[in-house]
Amino acid sequence: MSSKKRKWSDEYVQYGFTCITERDGSQRPQCMICNAKLSNSSLAPAKLREHFLKVHGDEKYKNTTLAEFKVKRARFDERATLPTFGFVPIDKPVLTASYKVAYLIAKQGKPHTICETLVKPAALKMANIMLEKAAENKLSQIPLSNDTISSRIDDMSNDILAQIVADLISSPAKFSLQLDETTDVSSLSQLAVFVRYVKDDMIKENFLFCRPLTTTTKAADVKKLVDDFFRDNNLSWDMVSAVCSDGAPVMLGQKSGFCSLVKAGAPHIIVMHCVLHRHALAPKTLPSKLAEVLKIVVECVNYVRNSALKHRIFRELCNEMGSEFEVLLYHSNVRWLSRGKVLNRVFAMRVELAMFLREHQHCHADYFENSEFILILAYMADIFDALNHLNQQMQGGGVNIIEAEENLRAFQKKLPFWKRRTENDNFANFPLLDDCVSKIEDVYGIGDISVPGELKQAIAMHLDELAKSLDGYFHTRESYPAWVRQPFTFSVATADVNDEYLDEIIELQQSQVQQQLFRTTTLSTFWCHQIAAYPLIAKKALEILIPFVTTYLCEQSFLMMVDIKTKKRNRLCCENDMRVAVAKVKPRISEIVSERQQQKSH
Repeated sequence: MSSKKRKWSDEYVQYGFTCITERDGSQRPQCMICNAKLSNSSLAPAKLREHFLKVHGDEKYKNTTLAEFKVKRARFDERATLPTFGFVPIDKPVLTASYKVAYLIAKQGKPHTICETLVKPAALKMANIMLEKAAENKLSQIPLSNDTISSRIDDMSNDILAQIVADLISSPAKFSLQLDETTDVSSLSQLAVFVRYVKDDMIKENFLFCRPLTTTTKAADVKKLVDDFFRDNNLSWDMVSAVCSDGAPVMLGQKSGFCSLVKAGAPHIIVMHCVLHRHALAPKTLPSKLAEVLKIVVECVNYVRNSALKHRIFRELCNEMGSEFEVLLYHSNVRWLSRGKVLNRVFAMRVELAMFLREHQHCHADYFENSEFILILAYMADIFDALNHLNQQMQGGGVNIIEAEENLRAFQKKLPFWKRRTENDNFANFPLLDDCVSKIEDVYGIGDISVPGELKQAIAMHLDELAKSLDGYFHTRESYPAWVRQPFTFSVATADVNDEYLDEIIELQQSQVQQQLFRTTTLSTFWCHQIAAYPLIAKKALEILIPFVTTYLCEQSFLMMVDIKTKKRNRLCCENDMRVAVAKVKPRISEIVSERQQQKSH
């Protein structure tokens, strides 16, 4: 149920306010002195008087009569300046400072109220102490109220969006989308969308929008949200080349998923399942012996971490023993890197954990004194550390399908060699396991350790299953043309003579300037530079390089959302704050300020 709206009364003029009406019909008071727009809830004598006395309670306005304010209001509503009464537009430096401060607050994800509760009072105190009263009076003119900061952030967000939309419309190649959905602190579903496009001979990535799914979160709801945004900003699906999302049924369902709905209206669009999500799913299948070790490790970690008392006792034990670490890490199925980090931390703290479990008579205490268990733990820490390294190679911005596939193929080709080395008792690829095998474990008094045949068989089986699983999640598809990756070493003699790209490839290979450019720039930048001279092959190459292959940027933005939309700000519509905080495009503050100045002078 919406809150009751307050109504304007002409008596409020005596506090130096006039009334503005929003598009939805709600009325808001606007100060005729500093132009600050307050919320509808401020339409009350006490709140208006508080603003007047707090901000403008100096000698200049203290004795202004109601009749004088009525004259001021009549002239203010005509958007005329009132220099004789002090009613002039905010000075450009003051307005610029207000926007600059609002930009810093948005970038840090801080509450809008921090300016009037901390930033401005602190600045005034410093100015008074260091630069005396005159400087304090000058800084006090900067409008930094909660509503002002919100308005400034909205202005900057709209400017950033306008720049990005203009870039998308003028892009020489189709753009790609990355989208994912999460639930915020108020249990509201939020859809985040990022875009990758060509501008200034570069492939750029930027935040597009983040909007709530107010009711259901079906594929049709997601599609409607994106459609509405496209319609409002003069964009269309014909301008999109690819869509990347996670593997949720809502996104990738074969019949009614979002991507299926998109392809039904625009068949040319390429649908990508996030490489990171597929990579995280691939190594989940473990042989029973290894799966049992992981289960025991997770149970032991939870036993320590789920009790605050046990956690404190364990930390104190680690301090007394001079351990490198003090705490164990939680395992989470939805966190890409958690499994490897948990296993590595448990292996590093296995002595402390064994002692703690033994003192508390835990049923799993004996496992950490069992040589075979320690060997399996070492191997799993090693293999998941290698998987984490691969995962991190595919994270970050700017990753394209060529780079992701190269890293993945390299890892897949290593697995058979690792298996053969293991069968020959060579564990060089697994440093923790190799260390356990080659050294004497004095802690357990078990002498020189050798790897049992059953364990070597389990490791070989796991490496085989891992290779098959990666093949299953990363299906073989028609590879990209060889000339995209290596345009100057590509042999045109082996190409199809009817290939429409062949003529431009030959021309490109004869250019010494382009060969030099290829050696000194990234692959994506090189092909962006070729759009004017070799449009056919350049656009074909960019069709491969522009699509997102992960939803990493969405996941990263959700972390920012956690800071922006907290329990104390759970009613915040966070899109504008998110855009200013996350977008790489900077707002054109000088242009916004000039436009504001012109509006106030007319």
